[in-house]
Amino acid sequence: MEYGAIDLHKKESQIRIVTERGEVLDRRIATTRERFTAVFEGRRPMRILLEASTESEWVAQHLEALGHEVIVAEPTFAPMYSERSRRIKTDRRDVAALADACHRGCYRAAHRRSASQRTVQAHLNVRRELTDSRTRAISLARAITRGAGLRIRSGSTGSFLVRVAALDVPSPIAETLAPLQRVIAVLNDELGTADDRFASIATQDPVVARLTTMPGIGPITATAYVAALDDAARFGRAAQVASYLGLVPREYSSGEQQRRGRVLRSAHPYVQSLLVQGAWRVWLSKDPRTADLRRWAQGIAHRRGKSIAVVALARRLARILFAMWRDGVPYDAVRTRPTRAHRDTAIGEAAEPSAGPS
Repeated sequence: MEYGAIDLHKKESQIRIVTERGEVLDRRIATTRERFTAVFEGRRPMRILLEASTESEWVAQHLEALGHEVIVAEPTFAPMYSERSRRIKTDRRDVAALADACHRGCYRAAHRRSASQRTVQAHLNVRRELTDSRTRAISLARAITRGAGLRIRSGSTGSFLVRVAALDVPSPIAETLAPLQRVIAVLNDELGTADDRFASIATQDPVVARLTTMPGIGPITATAYVAALDDAARFGRAAQVASYLGLVPREYSSGEQQRRGRVLRSAHPYVQSLLVQGAWRVWLSKDPRTADLRRWAQGIAHRRGKSIAVVALARRLARILFAMWRDGVPYDAVRTRPTRAHRDTAIGEAAEPSAGPS
């Protein structure tokens, strides 16, 4: 059986095909559907290895439509590049290492998100960009008014334009603020539409609807959580989910010494941040359904500090949400009551925070 590999890049990609007779074909082509079709259409079915990247999913789908087996591999799996020289790095050497890994089976396949969740993730990315743009515009408007000796009173983001309109602003400052106010108004409308979309998802998707029964977890957080995990069955334990989302501390241990640092870098920092924000909401709420969780977190805060306790609480939320998804049950305060084992784990795994309340 023929096999090959592709070193994908935004504009041009390096291809290597090894035939059944051992002949090696190297090509460099434009990263387009037309060029992949020209190279791979009509060839006998073959196994092709490529790294997970921005372009990997559409390329994999296109090659699969041409009748080939495609493996999207995790680029962080070091043994995949064991045969590559560390002193010289070129695309030809990279694709040769990938082709060799494909032949030897020395790779770790990456999870390929379902089409529906890829669409949801795209909507989440757009919403996050809209939110960040509005935050930057509001920060700039505040800086301009402060520079003029004026202060916009505090309040919710949604009422920002009303609070700006209530100021007695000199004409030159008003002219400066006008474009920002128009941008913020447009962003408010677009964010309202986006939030309606996610509220609709929360009513139509049974998993998302179930996760929103957890106090402190709204449609955005629940949708982002489901989009990040995609399939609960690929995780054996709740602890694996917490690690996957980067809600466990780095560890620097050697011999008799054990040192823990900040939480891990995550492939889904947005979900990580949303869960920390959800933990702050639980911390500040008076909902009796989360009273046991708050007491548990407050015990950690007494020993380690509030911020570390909130990150530990975010980790607990990630685990609880996974259990609700896996078991097909809504939130139940009795089922989620922290046990002695949970308390011991929280003490051992407490980490420095990466985000605060929103």
